[in-house]
Amino acid sequence: MKVLAVVGSPRKEGNTQVLINEVVRGAGSVGASCQVINVCDLAIAPCRGCESCRRTGTCVQKDDMLDMYLKILDSDVLVIGSPVYWWGPSAQIKTFMDRMFALVQQGGWKRLRGKKAGIVTPYGDTDPDTPEHLIGMFRQAFDHLGIDIVGTLGVTAGRKGEVAHNKEAMEEAFNLGVRLCKGPRCEA
Repeated sequence: MKVLAVVGSPRKEGNTQVLINEVVRGAGSVGASCQVINVCDLAIAPCRGCESCRRTGTCVQKDDMLDMYLKILDSDVLVIGSPVYWWGPSAQIKTFMDRMFALVQQGGWKRLRGKKAGIVTPYGDTDPDTPEHLIGMFRQAFDHLGIDIVGTLGVTAGRKGEVAHNKEAMEEAFNLGVRLCKGPRCEA
């Protein structure tokens, strides 16, 4: 079983990264092979909306997203991590998601159907509804693609790395990783 964890936070070693690392640790504890990639370290240009991929089956932009398409298709589980910025995802993770449009045009949606996903999102206030739009965006996109969201984790954490001291949140992240790798398709 392969887990691809995608971090969409420009803050290195911040709360998103800490939570993703714990999800991956949980997945690894049940035998999953895990890879963590921060899309902020990649050169991924925004979708141009040219729709060339509809005609050619590939994106015209030759950047790091081309390699990410292969990693996405090769994974069994996709974990997405993004802080909440203005009640939505970071620009980096939104760009990543927008560029998945070409993958769908390539017939990749058939290979996405049945995969599992988890969504992790720290946010800098105490209102539990803060991540609802971010989670809703992923829920709609993944439902459309036939990807099963096993769980979401929204955690109040504003200062860099503070979530590491939140025992309950860290337990939830670890358990999400375990749950992502259980079931008939993913049993380790």
